[in-house]
Amino acid sequence: MRAVAITEAGDLDVLTVIDRPVRDASRGEVRVAVKAAAVNPTDIGLRQYGIEGIPAPWVPGMDAAGVVESVGDGVDRLTVGERVMAAVSPRRPEGGAQAELLVAPAASVVPIPEGATFQQASTLPMNGLTAKLGLELLDLRAGQALAVTGGAGLLASYVIALARAGGLHVIADAKPDDEALVRSFGTNAVVPRGEGFVRAVREVVPGGVDGLFDTALLGRAAFAAIRDGGAMAVVRGWDDSPTERDIQIHQVAVRTVLERTDWLDDLREMASDGRIALRVAAEYPPERAADAQRAMNAGGLRGRAVIVF
Repeated sequence: MRAVAITEAGDLDVLTVIDRPVRDASRGEVRVAVKAAAVNPTDIGLRQYGIEGIPAPWVPGMDAAGVVESVGDGVDRLTVGERVMAAVSPRRPEGGAQAELLVAPAASVVPIPEGATFQQASTLPMNGLTAKLGLELLDLRAGQALAVTGGAGLLASYVIALARAGGLHVIADAKPDDEALVRSFGTNAVVPRGEGFVRAVREVVPGGVDGLFDTALLGRAAFAAIRDGGAMAVVRGWDDSPTERDIQIHQVAVRTVLERTDWLDDLREMASDGRIALRVAAEYPPERAADAQRAMNAGGLRGRAVIVF
């Protein structure tokens, strides 16, 4: 099979396409013929730093969509020929999702949303699980206020949709050109992105929001938008330094929930009925994986770049 590969840690020129064998599905696993695999910021980090303890080449990608090609013993929930989406960790010896054949735990695989293309479905599993985990860690109640940074981004759009479904009052930031888009995700209020973010949030919620989901990596710069004793969900780790005003930091490690079949089913249902919008920014063949990462790294994508096999 063909797979996108990182030959060594480095710049975009370390990305290539390789041919390599793929094993059969073992008990509790399925093998998927991948049609589309999303490109995420985690792929850039993998390319820049590699994986300690696992020799190159490394295959990037955390989520994909395709057709079940075979199933291992004990798998009765999925059938050969079924259109599915999957979430996997690229930090395993056989690598990630950007490959023509993908072996994954059956628990990490569910049917794609009704009416979705493979390209659209491939944008949902990892980012959807990230959104669900962050919201679970924040543990807000219906009626409480949540701020979301990077409101026009794909992850933020899933956070907004899930938070609104849970009865939260959601404030998200956006540039003027993106305000209508962010409102379409269901947010209660849109505030300006940039230096005026904190002040604008406090105008909407004078006492500060109960929680903040930081998809734009503002970090400490967003603390003033949060009430005393509130919480922030962060997606790129935290330096463990003290916070202020008893604000709690929750680090979102999506690798811990890749086998939450129930969450993947919830995401599928929400996308099927339109409560989650699946957005593809651009499509690339595997030979242009560097272009896909370049577009992702430049920022401003309104959706995900997708590798299409």
